[in-house]
Amino acid sequence: MIKFNNSWDQLLEDEFNKPYFINLMKFLENEYREKTIFPKQDDLFNAFKYTKYEDVKVVILGQDPYHEIGQAHGLAFSVLEGVKFPPSLKNIFKELNSDLAIEIPKSGNLTKWANEGVLLLNTVLSVESGKAGSHQNKGWESFTDRIIEVLNKREKPIIFVLWGNYAKSKKKLIGNNHIILEAAHPSPLSAYHGFFGCKHFSKANAFLQEHGIEPVDWQIENR
Repeated sequence: MIKFNNSWDQLLEDEFNKPYFINLMKFLENEYREKTIFPKQDDLFNAFKYTKYEDVKVVILGQDPYHEIGQAHGLAFSVLEGVKFPPSLKNIFKELNSDLAIEIPKSGNLTKWANEGVLLLNTVLSVESGKAGSHQNKGWESFTDRIIEVLNKREKPIIFVLWGNYAKSKKKLIGNNHIILEAAHPSPLSAYHGFFGCKHFSKANAFLQEHGIEPVDWQIENR
């Protein structure tokens, strides 16, 4: 039985019992047994364990977990301590530095953001080693679409950050009482076509402050 030990458990109880989700879990059980899958099984649902439903201020939507050894740990765009920054994360930190003059950290572990109320949600939560997109169309998209729908029902406004065309395709699931920030994807292929200079970090905080919500502290301390 999947347990996050917070409010998500009750909100997603029905989802866990749906045939597509049961089939997805069976598929994953097999995959983890026979292949190298990222992130580790215990880290699959970290986004929900670290950021409770009622605490979500910002959703940053990713696509697939990183597929190289030691990178993915269940939070979109985040890597474990001591792991070299993937190009997209490097560009995210560059934009953060340019937008808010925040020092580029030594660690790419974004758990601090998750604890600050930033739901770092990939639309697909697992991947086979070295094979980008290998777990697409297995059921994850139905699950994460449901997450967006559940968040959309919340009265307290949420900022949805959509980088790149894939993330933008989820716009149809988000209603008018929430804020959508859109830009190009931070990957090197598209970062210079509208990601750099988007100022999403300062825009998100300005919106939160306007609504009497504590802004996100985006600085990741160097230990």
